[in-house]
Amino acid sequence: MNHLKALIIKFLMIAVVLLIILTLIFDVEFGDTLLISAVLTVAAYALGDLMIFRKVGNDETNNADSDHTKRNAIATVSDIVLAFLVIWLMGEALLDETPDLITAAIISALVIGGGEWFFHKYLDRSVFPEKHDHSTHTDH
Repeated sequence: MNHLKALIIKFLMIAVVLLIILTLIFDVEFGDTLLISAVLTVAAYALGDLMIFRKVGNDETNNADSDHTKRNAIATVSDIVLAFLVIWLMGEALLDETPDLITAAIISALVIGGGEWFFHKYLDRSVFPEKHDHSTHTDH
C-alpha cells in the first residue's frame, strides 16, 4: 500500500510539473502530457527509486544522514537524466511539431529533479523505513 501511495504522489508531482511546463508554456496537448507523465512515473519509480535510491549506500557506516544524502544525490541526478530522456524521446515520438522540445525537456527534468529530492525524503520515512535511521538499530 505504501508503494501505491508513493506512486500516486510521484505521478501527481510529475503531472503538475509537466502540465505547467509542457502544456501551458510549450503548448503540448493535455493527453500527450499525461501519457508522458504516466510513463515517466513508472520508469522513474522502478529505476530511480527502487533500484538506485533504495540500493545505493548499503555500507556499514551507521551514519544515516550521510547515507541518505549520498543516496539522494545519486538518485536525484539519475532521475533528472531519466526525466530528460523520457520527455525528449516521447516528445519526439508523439508530437508533430516539436519547437524547443530539448529546452522543455531540460527545464522539466530540472524541476522534477528538485521535487525528487524531497520525494526521496518521503520514501525514506514512509516507504523504506529500514533505510531511514541506521543509528537506532544497534545490537546490545
